[in-house]
Amino acid sequence: MAFLPLRLGVNIDHVATVRNARGGSVPDPCRAAIEAIAAGADGITAHLREDRRHIRDADMEAIRKAIGKPLNFEMAATEEMLAIAIRTQPHAACLVPEKRSERTTEGGLDVVGGHDQVKAATHRLKSAGIRVSLFIEPSLAAIDAAVSIGAPVVELHTGAWAEAFAAGDDVAADMEFARIRAAAAYAHQNEIECHAGHGLNYQTARLIAAVPQIAELNIGHFIIGEAIFLGLAAAVKNMRLAMNEGRAGA
Repeated sequence: MAFLPLRLGVNIDHVATVRNARGGSVPDPCRAAIEAIAAGADGITAHLREDRRHIRDADMEAIRKAIGKPLNFEMAATEEMLAIAIRTQPHAACLVPEKRSERTTEGGLDVVGGHDQVKAATHRLKSAGIRVSLFIEPSLAAIDAAVSIGAPVVELHTGAWAEAFAAGDDVAADMEFARIRAAAAYAHQNEIECHAGHGLNYQTARLIAAVPQIAELNIGHFIIGEAIFLGLAAAVKNMRLAMNEGRAGA
């Protein structure tokens, strides 16, 4: 099949993590969003958690107003977050699982067990003109649930693959990558746009860019970590280069 254009969404959550560690207003996540866009990002992702551990309500408002590219509002499917998203009016909302005890999102949304709640949240967001994506495990059952829910987009959780790859566990990495490829193909077959993210770095972004059905990668922690050493613009440009190389070399 022909390759879809591959977009890069930069997650700026951990710019806010650094700010909140000290208090005050610096570094500013909104400035990071603007600089990421200028460096070649196609959009900005930010997760407004219920405990406000990094991104805050005012950050979401400021980012949406400041960038000329899409804002992807990651959120739990709760009444509070639905109200904030509908008021903020981002381009897209990505429904994710959320637990207070986790350091970062540990897996995909349970779209099978939580089908009705996710479907109701999806309907409310879509009715408000917000494009909805579901952060799911790379499984065919999850894709089937997304179809039933009516979500136009899924984002495949790549954490298990990224961890196996980093650990040098070739057997597990190959198995997880096969799941990702199968889920991406199945999503495309069902006319659902497919994104991917979690734990990606230059190497894994280059590899997953070769999956033709994936239209967007959302990457945050690695890029912000690289920015400490290279600067944010260089880190974004290097990620964009890795993705382009992976797409072109497939």
